[in-house]
Amino acid sequence: MSDQMLQILIEGFQDEKLEENKYDEHWQKIYSAYQNNSILQAHLVGIETKLNKPCGVVQIGHIRGYIPLEYSGADNIQELRKLTGELVAFKIINYDRDGEVFTASRTAALEHMANVTWKRIKEGQTIIAVAREVDFSEVKADIGGIQVKIPINEIDYGWIDDLTEKVKPGDHLRVKVLEVNEQEKKVKVSAKATKKNPWPDCTRRYHVHSEYVGKISGVEEYGNFVNLEPGVDALAPHLRWEKFKKGDRVLVRILKIDVKKEQIRVRIVKKV
Repeated sequence: MSDQMLQILIEGFQDEKLEENKYDEHWQKIYSAYQNNSILQAHLVGIETKLNKPCGVVQIGHIRGYIPLEYSGADNIQELRKLTGELVAFKIINYDRDGEVFTASRTAALEHMANVTWKRIKEGQTIIAVAREVDFSEVKADIGGIQVKIPINEIDYGWIDDLTEKVKPGDHLRVKVLEVNEQEKKVKVSAKATKKNPWPDCTRRYHVHSEYVGKISGVEEYGNFVNLEPGVDALAPHLRWEKFKKGDRVLVRILKIDVKKEQIRVRIVKKV
């Protein structure tokens, strides 16, 4: 169907007062970013081959942008694939208005952000880290152009059976800066350090030889972890006659509480 304007007679109509709107806010955004050397962000929506090179694809409105592999911050196509669906930062390198495309560099954006971050970051600060990759035991996150690794034991108090169930790519984590080494370009952060430690306050709620209901939070070769409250997990030995799985509700008997080691030892009485 054609997009022609309906021609009708209108009292008071003057043809010269009808101005066609040619302003494109998306191109204005691209021009401004290019002219001011500023950073844009968009989701990496795909990967295409241009001039025999793999390129990440981003969109600013209806305008397609390409981030060549060498400007993507990824070492290979496998790493580039990990970025698909994620929000990425980039700078405009050049553009083709007639072709409705632009070329961008994520590397340049990350370098820009990192330079600013190194000038501002200090030990003891609380900042936001955005999770980029999550595996079983570690989170790789961004803190302003700088990649940090947060091990599973620095995510939260208590037992974490599988980190991928607790943290997802794109999650915003509040972290404390533990160490800054600009010479080696390393920063250590901890999400756990920003949270209240349930110890030793939790010991007022549990007593040796008493029994409490908990939930199996993990099953290991050496025993079962039982969550009693957020951040407090007790360790119970396996039972000879019964096996448990994650999520089972159980009644446990407190055998020992070690405040110094922040550990509780229990025995499973029964499944509830």
